[in-house]
Amino acid sequence: MFGVRNRADAYKKVGVETGVSTASPHQLIVMLYDGALMALSKAIAAFEAGDIAARGAALSKAIEIIDNGLRASLDMKAGDGEMSARLDALYEYMCDRLLHANLRADPAPVKEVMGLLGSLREAWVQIDPMNQQRAGA
Repeated sequence: MFGVRNRADAYKKVGVETGVSTASPHQLIVMLYDGALMALSKAIAAFEAGDIAARGAALSKAIEIIDNGLRASLDMKAGDGEMSARLDALYEYMCDRLLHANLRADPAPVKEVMGLLGSLREAWVQIDPMNQQRAGA
């Protein structure tokens, strides 16, 4: 069984790497949102199971994706920079809330951040240039 699990993990990793290498910049952002949301879902499950180590790992992963993925991808020079500055502040807020959730063993901030990320993800999907091209075709 151990060998099957390793092969499945390797296959999954290749699938993700292939998806990343062929994704548009817009799709990469969606993938970051999906990764953060998945990590937060794992954190909620860990809260419910009382698994402190898994909770910490999942929250750390979500913070890493938000801070070093979503925040790092912001283009502060695009347009007037106001939208990027607002998103930067929101991402910082999310990371602070997740730290609070872990320190206080409180799942409420995790659910709050999941809602915010879900809304941003949906908006991002809606403005996908490929969706707009398909709709116009």
